[in-house]
Amino acid sequence: MSYHAEYTKSVENPEAFWAEKAADLPWFKQPQTILSKDENGIDRWFADGEMNTAYMALDHHVENGRGDQLAVIYDSPVSNTKRQLTYREMRDQVALFAGVLKAQGVEKGDRVVIYMPMVPEALIAMYAVARLGAIHSVVFGGFAPHELAVRIDDAEPKVVVTASCGLEVSKIIEYKPMLDEAIEQSAHKPEKCIILQRPQAKASLIAGRDLDWEEAIASAEPADCVPVKGTDPLYILYTSGTTGKPKGVVRDNGGHATALKYSMKAIYNIDAGDTFLAASDVGWVVGHSYIVYAPLLAGATTIVYEGKPVRTPDAGAFWRLCEEYKVKALFAAPTAFRAIKKEDPDAKEISKYDLSSLDIIFMAGERLDPPTYHWTIEKTGKPVIDHWWQTETGWAICGNLMGIEQKEPKPGSATLPVPGFNVQILDSEGNQMPAGEQGSIAIKLPLPPSCLPTIWGNHERFRAGYLSDFPGYYTSGDGGYKDEDGYVFIMGRTDDVINVAGHRLSTGEMEEIVADHPAVAECAVIGINDALKGQAPIGLVLLKDGIDVDEAVLEKELVAMVRKEIGPIACFNRAIVVQRLPKTRSGKILRKLLRQIADGQEYTVPSTIDDPASLSEIEDIMDNHGLVQHN
Repeated sequence: MSYHAEYTKSVENPEAFWAEKAADLPWFKQPQTILSKDENGIDRWFADGEMNTAYMALDHHVENGRGDQLAVIYDSPVSNTKRQLTYREMRDQVALFAGVLKAQGVEKGDRVVIYMPMVPEALIAMYAVARLGAIHSVVFGGFAPHELAVRIDDAEPKVVVTASCGLEVSKIIEYKPMLDEAIEQSAHKPEKCIILQRPQAKASLIAGRDLDWEEAIASAEPADCVPVKGTDPLYILYTSGTTGKPKGVVRDNGGHATALKYSMKAIYNIDAGDTFLAASDVGWVVGHSYIVYAPLLAGATTIVYEGKPVRTPDAGAFWRLCEEYKVKALFAAPTAFRAIKKEDPDAKEISKYDLSSLDIIFMAGERLDPPTYHWTIEKTGKPVIDHWWQTETGWAICGNLMGIEQKEPKPGSATLPVPGFNVQILDSEGNQMPAGEQGSIAIKLPLPPSCLPTIWGNHERFRAGYLSDFPGYYTSGDGGYKDEDGYVFIMGRTDDVINVAGHRLSTGEMEEIVADHPAVAECAVIGINDALKGQAPIGLVLLKDGIDVDEAVLEKELVAMVRKEIGPIACFNRAIVVQRLPKTRSGKILRKLLRQIADGQEYTVPSTIDDPASLSEIEDIMDNHGLVQHN
C-alpha cells in the first residue's frame, strides 16, 4: 500500500485501520470495541480487549518457535561486560522476577518504581511488572533524591527496584544512598526495595525493607501472565512540565502494543529476526518504546548499550556495535551524532568498521539541524531519517515510512505525518495556516493508539495542558509549518519563536545557519529582551575540538552568515563562544533556562539537567559579555 492510501485510510476510517493493526497481535480476547469514550470523555482504544504486554513480547514468540533467537544483547564498555539473552531466557527470567514481585504483594494495578542503569535487569523488571498487570514507573538512574522522592510520592509504589550503582565513563554513581534519601524525604513509603548488587559498588541493605535481587530470585516461583484490558495502564513516565512539577504521562497496554508493533515495520522497516539499536536509556520514552517494548513485540533483537557515543572508548562506539551485532537500523538523538562529529570530524573511526548490515540511521528527540544531517549522510553513506515525536505520544508523529513508501527527504523536515496523526498548523485563533507559514502544530482528535489519555492523578492538568488551546485538537507545544508538498518542518517549541521588532522569527532557522560554520560543533540561539526591538537573538557557540579561532572574527562571520541567509531583519549581532551548553540527560539544550538567565529572571534548575555546574558557568560568560539583565 502507498503512503497516501495508508495515511488516508487512517484519518478517514481510524476504527477500521486500527482494528486491522490490532489483529496483528496475540490478544487473549480480540477487541470488539475499537474506539470509545471513557468517563472523562477522552477517546480510548480497544477498551474490551484482553491481553498482556509481556505475553505478546515474550511468551508468544517462545510458543511460536523463536525461543532460541536472541532477544536482548547487552553491551557495556563502561563495565567491560557483554551478555546475550534469548527469548526463552528472557521469558523465564521475567516470570521469575514477576514471582519475586508477586511474593511482595504486587498485584494488578499496583505501581512499581524502577530506578536502574542500562542493564538487562532493567528490562526484566519492566516486563515482570507488566506480566503481573501492574504499572511501572521508570526513573532515570542517577536522578537526585528530591526528584526521585517527588515521583515516589506521585506514583505511590508498593515496591522500588534499583541497582547498587550506575557507571559513567570515569565514575561510579551509587544509587542506593540516593534511594534511601529519597524515601526519607517522601511522604509515601514503599513497602519493599529490591536491590541488584553490582560488583563495582555493593550497597548496604536495610533489614526488613531491602531484598537482594539474586537471593530473591533464587527462592522465587515463576508467575503467570495476568490478563488486563486494553485501556489498563502499562506505565507512568514522568516528563517535565511548565510548573516544575513533573507530569506523569500514562500509557495504556492495548494502544501501546498496537502502535509500537505497527511502527517497527511501517517506520523502521524492521522484521522479526532483525537487530535494532536504539541508543537511548530506559529512563526516557525512546528507551521504553524502542529498547524495551517495540523490538520484542516485533520479534526482533534489541541492544542494551551501557555507554556513550564517544569516549567509551572513542567516537567509533556506535559503528563498532553496528558491525559486531549486524545492526539493521540505528536510532539516536542528533546530539549523539554532533558529539561524534565534534570528536571525529573527518570520520576516521567510521572507516574502521564494516557497516554493510546497517541500512538506515534514524534521529529524533530534538530538531535535526541540516549540518549534522548532511555530515552523517556524507560520512556513513547511509540514508538519515529525521522523525518527530514526544513523550506524550510514545511513537513518531511525523516520519519517513521506510516500510511502506520511502519519500524523498528534505533537510530540516521530519517528512510527513505518520498514519493516525492528523497534523495541522494553526494560528492563534485555531485557523489552518497556508503552506509555508509557521504556526502551532496540533493534532486533530482522535489521537491514534499509544498517545496519553491522561496525566496520572491529575486529569484536569491533562485537559488544560493539551486540549484547551484548540478545541478538538491536541496541542503539541511545538511550532512549525508544512510546505506545499505537505512535509512538516518542526522549528522548535512555540516559545522558541521570537518577536524582533514585530517580526516573528525562528531561532531554529538561525541555529541551522550558525551550525553550518566549519568551526562550530553545536550552538543555541535564544531571544533576549531588547528595549528597542522587544527581543533580539544571540548565539551561544561550542567549537569543534582542536579549533583555534579569533572569537571576534568568528562572531563577525556568523553575523554575516545569518544576515546573508535571513537578512538584516534577523538583527543577529552577537555570537559568544562557550565551553558547554546546559542540557538535559537526554541531550536537549535548555534554551528556556538560557533565556531566563539572560533576562535576569528567577529560574528553577530542572530535574532533568545533566550537569548543573554548566548553568553557573554559562551565566558568568553571558554576564561578562553584558548579556544578563540585572533587574
